[in-house]
Amino acid sequence: MGETIELFRPTFNRSVIVEAQEDNQSSDAGLVLVREVLERARLFDFLNERLHDPRDPKRILHPLIDQLRTVIGLLAQGWGDLADAEGQAEDPLLRIAGRGKRGLTPLEETPPSQPTLSRLLGALASEGNRTALHEAALRLAGQRLRATNRGHRRRRLTLDFDGMGLPVAGHQAGTAYNGHLGGRVYYPLIASIAETGDLLDARLREGKAHPAAEAPGWIPAVVDQARRHLCQVGLVRFDAGFTDNTTLSALEERGIPYVGRLRGNPALDRLAAPHLKRPVGRPPKEPREWAIEARYQAGSWATDRRLILVVRERPDDLFLDHFWLVTSLAPGDYSAEAVLALYRRRGKAEGHMGELKDVLVPRLSATSRGAATGEEVFARNEAWLLLHLLAYEAIHALRVPLEQAIGTGFSLKRLREQVLKSAARVLEHARQIRVVIARSAVRLWQPLLQRLARLHWTSG
Repeated sequence: MGETIELFRPTFNRSVIVEAQEDNQSSDAGLVLVREVLERARLFDFLNERLHDPRDPKRILHPLIDQLRTVIGLLAQGWGDLADAEGQAEDPLLRIAGRGKRGLTPLEETPPSQPTLSRLLGALASEGNRTALHEAALRLAGQRLRATNRGHRRRRLTLDFDGMGLPVAGHQAGTAYNGHLGGRVYYPLIASIAETGDLLDARLREGKAHPAAEAPGWIPAVVDQARRHLCQVGLVRFDAGFTDNTTLSALEERGIPYVGRLRGNPALDRLAAPHLKRPVGRPPKEPREWAIEARYQAGSWATDRRLILVVRERPDDLFLDHFWLVTSLAPGDYSAEAVLALYRRRGKAEGHMGELKDVLVPRLSATSRGAATGEEVFARNEAWLLLHLLAYEAIHALRVPLEQAIGTGFSLKRLREQVLKSAARVLEHARQIRVVIARSAVRLWQPLLQRLARLHWTSG
């Protein structure tokens, strides 16, 4: 059992003794769950076929895939700094979940060190390896969605695209000061599905980037990937930052349906003016809302497009409020009210991006020490962001079946605190490794595992 060290006896109850033992114990039993769901989704098989390891094969101690298992597991458990790898090196479950070997061997080997994991970011920063990480994030979401749909793609999904200010440490290459966030930021593009909570992909951009910068090329590429892995029809939804002519034309040329919000301007205000009058009579107690069809061609647009004017009453407000939507959806398929209802569901996307920032807490801090160029620093930071995206999707793939099993919602933070951060003892007996969790954790682990077992994971 190893040496036992008595630490102290609380003064409020001398019968209590706090001890430390050299036993195989872990505060991160969820590492087993994270590794299990990623194995069922065949994420590491996918990456192993596509990632290039620039190291000399004769001198490799920790394969690239084992390092990825370790990093994604650490990020999922809340260890967001690579330096945490040193402090968790003795955790038996990190050794087990971070190695590809079977049997008792992982318990005898140490996880990769912080310098080794730092060099991992350098390897992942190559263009080919970052392309593989981009594909892996969306494919992981596709595996999860197909597993809940008997192995089949969905008929139709709505993809949300938005920018996100991401604070960074120090003066990183490509960052810019953001007064709203009170610090220097990157401004990555994020692709997600608001209704399902999946984060599909991310593209790192400079902090001063325009909201629609790189969107005309990137959004169609993500939609193509989504049609391959997630759904038969991919519809795009975004806010006013993306409704420029270049982005809308790029979607129309590819036959990608969209709905987005327009920024107000004097021309649109004049178009809306005839409709901003209250109906005759006393207004009802409940505020009213109207959706009105229109055709409009902005000065920068090559053609006219379908617009929907949304007019709203606000309690105790003398004037009617309004905003505009632009869409390529045909009126025969989507009425004005249906388009408005579809657009309003994008609000959940911001909540999921908030979880990425607040729960996974990406710390983009690759510096330009040594001979690294600004482009290399930027590439390492994008690879680091994509690893956080994979960790988010791994936790989300556990959250959804748990919510379905117990019939109530779970935030990522709550899932980590009540499920992933369960304490465990690791015992070796008869050439087996037994992970013993606290009985209090069974209340959530058991329904989660039962639900996971019923999912239809595929090899595609």
